Parts: sequence; C-alpha cells; structure tokens
Amino acid sequence: MRLQEVLQAAGRSKRRRRSGRGRGSGRGKTCGRGHKGAGQRAGRKHRYGYEGGQNPALFRIPKRGFSNAKFRTVYQVVNVGALEAFEDGARVDVEALAQKRLIRPGGGPVKILGTGRVRKKLAVVAHAFSASAGEKIRAAGGSIQEIER
Repeated sequence: MRLQEVLQAAGRSKRRRRSGRGRGSGRGKTCGRGHKGAGQRAGRKHRYGYEGGQNPALFRIPKRGFSNAKFRTVYQVVNVGALEAFEDGARVDVEALAQKRLIRPGGGPVKILGTGRVRKKLAVVAHAFSASAGEKIRAAGGSIQEIER
C-alpha cells in the first residue's frame, strides 16, 4: 500500500446518518423531527409557503399597482462586432443570423447593439437597432432596415 492510495480513498465515502440510536448520537429521541405535528409524522408533505393553516405571508401582503413584465418585449441581442462573421456586401437578416448561430431561430425579435466594430459593407435587417449600432453600420457603408415585430 502506498501513501497516495490511502489519501485518495480518505473521505471518499460518507457514513450514512443513523437516527434514533440514543442521546449520545446527537440524533436520538425525536431524531431531529421536533415534537408533535405533521413534521414528526412519516409521509408528511406540504406545499411551498404553507404555514400550517395560517394565512401565508404571500397572501397577507397587499398587492398594489401594475406590472408590465408580462407584456414586455424581450429581444435577442446581437452586437455589431459579431456581424464581422459575414462576408462583405452580404444581406444580414434573421435567417442569416440564425444560420450563423448568433440567435435562436423563432426565439423572438432581434435587436442589433453597438458593441464592437464593423468594417464590412452589410445590409442589416432586424426588428430594432440601437443608435450607435445604426451609426456604425452606416459609417462602414452598409444600410439598416427595421422590420415589424
């Protein structure tokens, strides 16, 4: 037996916890389940946030106002720097971006953002453009076209 073999095996298997084996075990008597009630019984299940029949905190807190989160538009973003993957003079639309795996096909509208540099003359077609992205594409001699969502 070698030292490295001993060290590799050390701590590899953890002993299972033996509950209900006396006070000295640290898990004796109630076995960590507390006193009385559903939590002590076998097979007890409860819903997340359940407070034993008391009105749960989530229901007690007043709900006010309106959230637009359900109706917001979530864009798939592509940075201008990523458009360098296309050849000079290419038409870059949603299908072309999906082919290059820059977006997920059918994953929602596409927005072009201005991070990075573009040196190629591209005709970019997307649902939205940031101001800086539009400037950079036009400065490189390309064109932008917004499409309806």
